[in-house]
Amino acid sequence: MTTSEAEAESAGNPPKGPEPGAAPDLLRAGTAGLIAAFVGFSSSFAIVLEGLTRVGASRAEAASGLMALSVSMGLCAIFLSFRLRMPISIAWSTPGAALLAGAAGTDGGFAAAVGAFLVTGALIVLTGLWKPLGRWVSAIPKPLANAMLAGILLPLCLAPAKAVQEKPAVGLAIVGVWAVVGAFKKLYAVPAAVVVAIVLITATTHLSAADLGPLWPRPVLVAPEFTAAAVIGIALPLYVVTMASQNIPGIAVLNVNGYEPEPGPLFGWTGAFGLASAPFGGHAVNLAAITAALCADENAGPDPRKRYRAAAVGGATYVLLGLGAGAAVAFVGAAPPTLIEAVAGLALLGALGNSLVGAVADPGDREAAVVTLVVAVSGVEFFGISGAFWGLVAGGALYAGKRWRESHRAAPAEVTPPR
Repeated sequence: MTTSEAEAESAGNPPKGPEPGAAPDLLRAGTAGLIAAFVGFSSSFAIVLEGLTRVGASRAEAASGLMALSVSMGLCAIFLSFRLRMPISIAWSTPGAALLAGAAGTDGGFAAAVGAFLVTGALIVLTGLWKPLGRWVSAIPKPLANAMLAGILLPLCLAPAKAVQEKPAVGLAIVGVWAVVGAFKKLYAVPAAVVVAIVLITATTHLSAADLGPLWPRPVLVAPEFTAAAVIGIALPLYVVTMASQNIPGIAVLNVNGYEPEPGPLFGWTGAFGLASAPFGGHAVNLAAITAALCADENAGPDPRKRYRAAAVGGATYVLLGLGAGAAVAFVGAAPPTLIEAVAGLALLGALGNSLVGAVADPGDREAAVVTLVVAVSGVEFFGISGAFWGLVAGGALYAGKRWRESHRAAPAEVTPPR
């Protein structure tokens, strides 16, 4: 390898593909981007709406938040993909939305939650600018981070079973389609369940054009309030799960497909776009993890140097979907809550499984991880701070105590040989 080649590789240039004479495959790139955006939006928008509602958002504020997130992450994907010529896919924080959906509310209402969103965005920007903070986040024991996320997700993942109990026919139809489609193509299982849920809800619920209202939601600017309870109970757990479950895996997906961008600037830009969406109700913008592979592998075309177009198309699609967020929020608001929660629960089953496996994989750390999980899922709340934070504190204390004992374990006394 020549010096110039080595410098290009260390700079994170995208992998080389076919020679410049190869015919471009715009159709494949466009299709991959469209699918990635549709899967990302349809599989988790219900979770985002549930999360924003749980922390005090009105219907108008939830619609504004969904639109702000969609537009911000779409513009961010377009900007970064063209700037770096890499398929940089952007998403909202689905684990973060799940954390909000599991919250019991906070003092100060949605204004305090928006203040916490701003703190989260600032921390993500700071992570990109200040490398020690990124190292500290990476140093959080993965079993504990996974256990905290599993504790947040578990109550939501019970919703499909409850839906089957309360509305057997509709609930079984949604779960059945999800299971059948997932047996053939897991990536499309949740979107298929969403489509079936929309059809069944429309057929069984009286919905008129007046109920749906305008397709384009009106942006709602929320004056933030900064409270200690919201910062500790929402902002810090939201920051941890966004970094651990979205940004760091998002970098890993790019690396696996041969792209090696500098992580810091990506974190900084996603945090900046998150800050822009927060005053309008957006909770967090970050690198995509699951759908990122659709735009970074061969699905997006044979030439790795041109796959950035797929992520850009996905970003443009997110912007368009965001402009229809008002109808989506109105539809969800008119639908039976049990069915919406069931769809959200199905979407989170994979994340729950991955979190549980990551939490208990190491027998040595299993006890601390289980303590984190049970405290997080218990719903305990002290000083207005949710159980997700206290689970991490409890498990972290047990984890640190074990490490301290191991490091201070007395070494065997040296045996003096006989003279």
